[in-house]
Amino acid sequence: MKKGTYVALILLFFFFLAAAGLISLFVLEFSRPRADVPARAYLDISLGGPVAETAPQDVFTTLFLGRPPLALHDLWMNLRKARVDNRVQAVLVRLNLLQCDWAKAAEMRDAILEFRRSGKPVYAYIEEAPDFDKEYFIATACDRIILHPLGWLGVNGIGGHVPFFREALDKLGVKAEFEHVEEYKTAYHMFTEKGFTAPHREEMESLYADLFDQYLEAVAAARGKDRDEVRALIDRGFYQGERAKEAGLVDDCLYEDQVGELLRQDGRKLSRVRFDEYTRVKASSVGLERGRKVALIYASGMIMTGESLPQVMGGTTMARWIRTAREDASIKAIVLRVDSPGGSSVGSDVIWREVELARREKPVVVSMSDVAGSGGYWISMAATRIVAQPQTLTGSIGVLAGKFSVEGLADKLGITTEKLAYGEKADIFSPFRPFTAAERKVLKDEILWTYDRFLEKAAAGRGLAKEDVDKAGKGRVWTGRQALELKLVDGLGGLTTALGLAKKEAGISAEEEVRLVIWPKKRSVWRSLFGRPEIGLGLKGPAAIERALETFRLMDRTRIWAVMPLWAEPQ
Repeated sequence: MKKGTYVALILLFFFFLAAAGLISLFVLEFSRPRADVPARAYLDISLGGPVAETAPQDVFTTLFLGRPPLALHDLWMNLRKARVDNRVQAVLVRLNLLQCDWAKAAEMRDAILEFRRSGKPVYAYIEEAPDFDKEYFIATACDRIILHPLGWLGVNGIGGHVPFFREALDKLGVKAEFEHVEEYKTAYHMFTEKGFTAPHREEMESLYADLFDQYLEAVAAARGKDRDEVRALIDRGFYQGERAKEAGLVDDCLYEDQVGELLRQDGRKLSRVRFDEYTRVKASSVGLERGRKVALIYASGMIMTGESLPQVMGGTTMARWIRTAREDASIKAIVLRVDSPGGSSVGSDVIWREVELARREKPVVVSMSDVAGSGGYWISMAATRIVAQPQTLTGSIGVLAGKFSVEGLADKLGITTEKLAYGEKADIFSPFRPFTAAERKVLKDEILWTYDRFLEKAAAGRGLAKEDVDKAGKGRVWTGRQALELKLVDGLGGLTTALGLAKKEAGISAEEEVRLVIWPKKRSVWRSLFGRPEIGLGLKGPAAIERALETFRLMDRTRIWAVMPLWAEPQ
């Protein structure tokens, strides 16, 4: 076969691949369930799997990343709509294992409790749930908790084992070399230590004790028990079917078809409306999203300079969104929803500057999700007001810098290097040699300078003395409830609380509805293909590739970080 024929076949293959991709995109866009809500219906919500702040805003992301995670924004909005929608008479929440932290669970719980104020019932249905404390915490917000007759319910507390890899790295010949400010900045301790340092243990025990205490309080209040009773039930740990009912942890043990009998009103069965169907119901059609405008800007992911990518919050992108909201006179307030462990100190400061400028012209209220620490706190601290969930992990006012040295591993593998450097410290961040004592001092001096700027800006934003911020800083992570006592945040609650506060600060009455202007904006197939590039996989053409590569280059070159510990619930 001739060379030209091979080329033609390859081009034809890619043509058909592109055509199939485009067809898939249009199918995704136009085959979604219709927003058809019967006159008498119940909303069927399945809570399980990974939880994101927002759904993918671009159909390309859905196509390439597969089934999107549960979007917390959609849950919050759907329950707001259902509360005032006369067609929706009840809600059924099907609970499965969730991949999120406690603050997102609290946000879901708050949304259910807010819905219940309408007088409409909410039922939680659980089939099988070992190790289910976070999910059970959500279930206790419902009117009734229903377990499958053979269902396994595990409410055994929180915690486990925190791994440390120092000895494994030593055996490999890899050394983690990091300078940090200060003793509670434990982001890389799993690589530099063989176990807890005293400050690390103090921090972790404080966090988990407070989270557990909040869990006990919530369950005790919801189930009509005292704390000691709940603690005894948790210490026993596991219950099956009727035993869970006898213990007062659930209200009924029913099969799914029997649950349908509960979903009757005036003797008539309610029709089912799926969650994704109801997501397509416009808020304005049920009386919401009217009146003056409030911007709701989602700030999610690791922070870097440059443009945003999936799971990466770009300082340039975020600054553009906040600036646009600030310059739009029709937008009366801004709610910044933060879910970030931090990242680049420069990227964080780019966003901080736009928050500070916006605050001079209109109220900016931060709503903290699971994590808003280090750089996540940096971008929040200039806001007019900060609201956190009691379980939010925040603070972590501190800085670190360093590298992994693989000199020992290279020796074991027989890898040799030759130095070629013009400038005494040109190879300071090379992985093929460790830092010298003098280099460590320079690095420590630099991050101390950055930490001092962090303290100054936090003190100015929070109206505190710099010394008080330093006492709450030193890299230490706090729960939202602890942060309130330290005046690092102004109040406790979720998105609804933050929105109410933004309205109040803007002089809008609590009863008045507002229109939410949301960033990132949803993008249709047409806009994804031919519209202005905005974020992530929705970028198009060579410019998109270049912007993505530039962000990755900046990530590689970032040296000073405002980042929280590599957070994972102990196993």
